[in-house]
Amino acid sequence: MILTRRHFISSAALSGATAALSQRAAAQQAGLNFVLIGDWGRRGADHQAAVAAQMGKSAAELGSAFTISVGDNFYENGVTSLDDPQWRQSFEQVYTAPALQSPWKVLLGNHDYRGNVEAQLAYAHHSPRWQMPARYWSETHALPGGATAAFYFLDTSPFIAKYYGSNVRVEGQNPTAQLAWLDTALAASQAEWNIVIGHHPIYTAIIPAADPDHDHDQPDLIAHLLPILQRHKVPVYICGHDHTLQSVHMAGLTHIVTGAGSQTYQPPSQLRPQGFASGAHGFMAVSLSAGMFHYSLIDEHGASLFAQTITRV
Repeated sequence: MILTRRHFISSAALSGATAALSQRAAAQQAGLNFVLIGDWGRRGADHQAAVAAQMGKSAAELGSAFTISVGDNFYENGVTSLDDPQWRQSFEQVYTAPALQSPWKVLLGNHDYRGNVEAQLAYAHHSPRWQMPARYWSETHALPGGATAAFYFLDTSPFIAKYYGSNVRVEGQNPTAQLAWLDTALAASQAEWNIVIGHHPIYTAIIPAADPDHDHDQPDLIAHLLPILQRHKVPVYICGHDHTLQSVHMAGLTHIVTGAGSQTYQPPSQLRPQGFASGAHGFMAVSLSAGMFHYSLIDEHGASLFAQTITRV
């Protein structure tokens, strides 16, 4: 069968020791390895330092090429300026492992919009590993055998209607233009993998009615972003915002939440079919090749809680 970028199969999910073994096997075969973390900046508190230490160890084992932050980089109210001490207290002095000195590709979350967004955009001039070239952007990475993976980094806060007029200062942004950009970019893409990353979930594994105290599904993204991902057969959407580790297959694609970089909560047991959710503190690791996207959700002790392989067929 000729491989195309339009058809994907998700394997059965793995957990525990089996997941850890699968992650190591995938890393040996894949061409691009990286780690992802969200919702982290608490001056090392709420398990942030422990997660950072383990993420550094896992990144070294994987040979991670870069780290992706899916937003809410500084709690509770973003940063005030380039001189804000949080840059040192929540970033530079926490993510000190050698394997985490590679580029950080950083998205904005709603808590970042409570502060100085322009300072986060400008911090790349102060730190060679902090990469936020715009509020949203894309980049393409080569994989072995001539294949490519395109990453689309979104700014999802301006899509959320309830933020307008609040202390999440998204006024002045143009979500319609961002959606048009994404639609055009995906339509033109020749990459074998198109991976879309934002801060807010579209769907989560948690049934919203079972846990009304936390944000789960986002109706604004279901209405406006999901149809674009479906139209272009995007296989995976990665996000944070919900302070957990999660995975669920909904509406034709896999939705992964890696929002457990510091403070978390215990999710309810009522989950969607074949969904996974954990309140453990942790992060996500990915091994990507031309034919395989393997990911693992890893806790602060190095245990792989859940792993799955999406295969291009």
